[in-house]
Amino acid sequence: MVYSTDDIGEALSLQSVKWTFLLRSRWNKMKCLYIVTRYLPFIFLAMGLSIYFTPNENLGKCRVLEHIESGFGIVLIIVSETFFILRTYVLWNKNRILLAATLSTFFIFLVASLSIVFATGISATYTTSAIPGIIGCYENSTSFQCFIAFLLLSVFELGLMVLTLIRAMQNWRINSGGLYVVLVNHNISYYACGLLFSVTNIIITSLFLQYYSYQTILYGVQCIMLAILATRMHLHLWQVNRHPHSPTSTLVHVPMSDISFANPVA
Repeated sequence: MVYSTDDIGEALSLQSVKWTFLLRSRWNKMKCLYIVTRYLPFIFLAMGLSIYFTPNENLGKCRVLEHIESGFGIVLIIVSETFFILRTYVLWNKNRILLAATLSTFFIFLVASLSIVFATGISATYTTSAIPGIIGCYENSTSFQCFIAFLLLSVFELGLMVLTLIRAMQNWRINSGGLYVVLVNHNISYYACGLLFSVTNIIITSLFLQYYSYQTILYGVQCIMLAILATRMHLHLWQVNRHPHSPTSTLVHVPMSDISFANPVA
């Protein structure tokens, strides 16, 4: 793969923005949430690699390690989705009824997913992997539980995206800005990417239901990608708010408060 000068420059610029945010922004709830969401994936990834590549013949220990990894993944999903829930809440003028409904729905889906994931872990069997190099815990179960968990997450993400689109269309009708500008202001691309990953995982999981190891890999990728999308959205909004008179501010103007992002001006 060949990287252009623009790609390298964009990557360096993003790193610069990240460290500027970490070192210079004031401490608040969103910054703490960002730090957890940004760096927890490294622990989650290290845990997964340790499970698969550390020699282990104790099935009980394998089950405990799998539960710990699943717990980290669930925490990642919670903190990542919190960014999108708060963003949607503020786009709707901090409507508390909407926030309560969204949090209640998320809690119900979360409890259902927890039950599914840990029920799968209890009934799972572990064996020696036929894949060269995998010398640790290898789950050898055939199950559709992860498919249901992905489906629930997709339904919730679709709901957030629909709410955001409704708000974007309302602002588009009220203001004179173009539809593209309004969609950019409402960060619809981040919602769409999160939903796209979930739908892709549903399709792949349904095609390979008999291979549970594929489902666990997709689960890990989903958790990490959600964290990346959430933290990228936060950095983008923080950078625009920090430079309100930059060229990008003609498209997006996003003041921020201690707990969330304020309404964009379309």
